[in-house]
Amino acid sequence: MRIRICLASSNAHKIEEFRDMARDAGLDCEIFGAGGLPGFEPPEEDGATFAENAMIKARAARAIAPRDCHIMADDSGLCVDALGGAPGIMSARYAGEKGAGADEANNRKLLKELENVPDAARSARFVCSIALICPDGREEIFGGEIEGVINRGARGKRGFGYDPLFFLPERGMTTAELAPAEKNSISHRGKAFSKAAEFIKSQQ
Repeated sequence: MRIRICLASSNAHKIEEFRDMARDAGLDCEIFGAGGLPGFEPPEEDGATFAENAMIKARAARAIAPRDCHIMADDSGLCVDALGGAPGIMSARYAGEKGAGADEANNRKLLKELENVPDAARSARFVCSIALICPDGREEIFGGEIEGVINRGARGKRGFGYDPLFFLPERGMTTAELAPAEKNSISHRGKAFSKAAEFIKSQQ
């Protein structure tokens, strides 16, 4: 029986990215967003860590999703060393905006905060926690990280969020310049998803 995964999100970019990661991981599954289910309301993300917020979202989806589904939720963000780990769990609303235009506002604020920070001190990492709730109620957390530096301007049209600013020195490009398959193979979310996919396979 084919696995069904309900992703606790209504973000079309994220849903498509998870489908790509599942294909790359060799996980035969159907992935759909909880945002399309009746009664789904995004919960308040009041956890203190990425892992806590991911599980909060997963449990909200579990309450309304079909019982035979696996539930997945991720919480991820950018942690900049020169900013003491900010924006961290506030990455999606760093500039205080939501919805259309939030990514650009967040990126503008980040560049402003770092404008006087020298190149050698602009190290950062993307961090991701994926919460998985199995049909039998078991709960698991999987994590992934990727190291980079914050560029002084946006480059690339792929990806979303802080991707145009997150520069990978070893590749000479930002994560917004990577092809989707290459990004998924090295990204924080890709690493966390790969661990979750292996766990799901081991349970079949």
